[in-house]
Amino acid sequence: MDEGESEAIALALQAQEEWTLLDEKEGRRVAKSLGLRVTGVLGILLRARREGKLGHLKRVLVDLREKAGFHIRADLLKDVLKEESNNY
Repeated sequence: MDEGESEAIALALQAQEEWTLLDEKEGRRVAKSLGLRVTGVLGILLRARREGKLGHLKRVLVDLREKAGFHIRADLLKDVLKEESNNY
């Protein structure tokens, strides 16, 4: 777990927050073990899409991957895009 994830967890605990935003597997595991609920970038984007606050999710995901170096497993990307097409 890197320093940023450790700090996010510490801040959430200090502020007595219910949720924290983490994408890395180890950070998510630790946060959950400490009683925090976890979401990641994809969770935030899916929620925004469902609430009509985001246009096309595919374009955002492509930009995240190509411009920001965001890593997402191919099977997970496929599932997310399939969910989007099924719901909209």
